[in-house]
Amino acid sequence: MAKNTTKDMTVGSPLKLILGFAVPMLMGLIFQQVYSLVDTIIVGQFLGVSALAAVGATGSINFLIVGFCLGVCSGFALPVAQRFGAKDYDGLRKYVGNSAILSAIIAIVMAVSTVVLCRDILILMQTPDDIIDLAYAYIVIIFAGIPFTVLYNILSSYLRSLGDSVTPVVFLVLSSCLNIGLDLLFILTFHMGVAGAAYATILSQAVSGILCLIVIIRKYEILHLSKNDWQLDGTYVKVLLNMGLPMGFQYSITAIGSVILQTSVNTLGSVAVAAMTAASKISMFVVCPFDALGSTMATYGGQNIGAGKLNRLSKGIWTAGILGTVYSLVILGVLMLWGQYLVYLFVSADEVVVIAQARQFLITNAAFYIPLVYVNVVRFMIQGMGFSGFAVFAGVFEMAARTLVGVAFVPRFGFTAACYASPLAWIFADIFLIPAFYHCLHKLQRQVRPQGASTLPEN
Repeated sequence: MAKNTTKDMTVGSPLKLILGFAVPMLMGLIFQQVYSLVDTIIVGQFLGVSALAAVGATGSINFLIVGFCLGVCSGFALPVAQRFGAKDYDGLRKYVGNSAILSAIIAIVMAVSTVVLCRDILILMQTPDDIIDLAYAYIVIIFAGIPFTVLYNILSSYLRSLGDSVTPVVFLVLSSCLNIGLDLLFILTFHMGVAGAAYATILSQAVSGILCLIVIIRKYEILHLSKNDWQLDGTYVKVLLNMGLPMGFQYSITAIGSVILQTSVNTLGSVAVAAMTAASKISMFVVCPFDALGSTMATYGGQNIGAGKLNRLSKGIWTAGILGTVYSLVILGVLMLWGQYLVYLFVSADEVVVIAQARQFLITNAAFYIPLVYVNVVRFMIQGMGFSGFAVFAGVFEMAARTLVGVAFVPRFGFTAACYASPLAWIFADIFLIPAFYHCLHKLQRQVRPQGASTLPEN
């Protein structure tokens, strides 16, 4: 079973467990963002501001489509974590087999449909004429590579469900190094432009996925499936879809607001798009600890629900919230002092407007990182508890906030309004999520048996 790498999060100090799980995952997220940053830096420095804006203009639609697939993969892994916590290994393998088949179907459907509709989507988003061809050249490759993205994410989600957050990190490090090398090769040597950056990303993800598969085959007997495990079972499929689709829709619903906001920013011109692209890339890097804490809560919640240890859920929320709050205050100070210099990674110093707007975006968002902490921690805990449907409503609140800003305020107040879209979205989501957590907890407390939970909670 590879006992040395799985982790039982149902016993022991929540602080030690959360840190022990989150830190390796954080390293993986950092390396993942490193190669995303390198993509953007190389594009901005060697291909120019127009190319940088083109890649940035696809960010929200990328989040909408690829985010749906990633959300589904995360949701499919939740029953695996719950069965692992309950020590029901036969049920665990059945969920793995069924979810693998569903993941493959979703990946193929999403890849084909998005490639066909790609240019129409960019036109609908009012992508500026001077960058739409570049934007298409980049994002159509990313969409075509969705099966590779799904392969890595579903396999790494299985490993994390067993408490192994280290193995996926190792492969992300290797993938990051490969991605940087391919970026330089495709863009600087082969002169493939923004398409080269996209190919580098997809090929690197493919390598990570294949490596995960090799490790699962060689070291994780608990994940070795029999012929019966590969047969779709209506009961298992229903549970998987009830958990996976809401998480996918949550990402997509949240992203709809981002698409609407991006469409509004597109009307401000390529300079504003470039500023938002650079700032967003830096933001995605510095918020990695929040993402790591969130993913940790999903596994922590899932395993403890499976073991029937409901009293540990609130402790986990409190511990992760404190850790995230401390980091939020530290990173706010860092960005206030040095945020402007980070923008120099993407554009030359003479791009004065781009630099000023990017710094404004960074500081405004960082001032509201504490609400973002609880969006991640509480949302993923609720999902780990088996109530993925509730998380969808949080996405609706985020979508409403970004849509409000994009439609009502960006046309009137310009780039400044766009800087406040995400902070408002996080506050809206927290207003729903925190009461929702206690509602879900009380519901489980009424349902749980004295000896502990033995069945998956209903949504």
